[in-house]
Amino acid sequence: MHGYFGAYGLVALLLVVGAVFVTVALTANRVLRPERPTPQKLLTYECGVDPVGGGWAQSYVRYYVFTFLYVVFAVDAVFLFPWATVFAAPGFGAATLVEMFVFLGFLAVGILYAWRKGVLSWA
Repeated sequence: MHGYFGAYGLVALLLVVGAVFVTVALTANRVLRPERPTPQKLLTYECGVDPVGGGWAQSYVRYYVFTFLYVVFAVDAVFLFPWATVFAAPGFGAATLVEMFVFLGFLAVGILYAWRKGVLSWA
């Protein structure tokens, strides 16, 4: 397999071999597994505890707010790393410094707002 399309042929061959391997493994598992369903095995299983009550469980919005704040800070980190690399380049120093402080100011205002509203208290 030489040339430009030979590489694609090799990739296609590896994909076919992988698909055949997965299909054979799953089929062998289905054929060789013991199948003895009992009423105990057919019960719903949730973290080792027998299910009691209805299927509806209410969760606090507070946990979603913490998740949202984590995402905000993760995005903040994504913006800070490229800024740190551009800041050292000639001609970008003062402009990028001002832009980053404006960005960090917006984040600080958001955190202060969440803190004043009591969102950041865990319990």
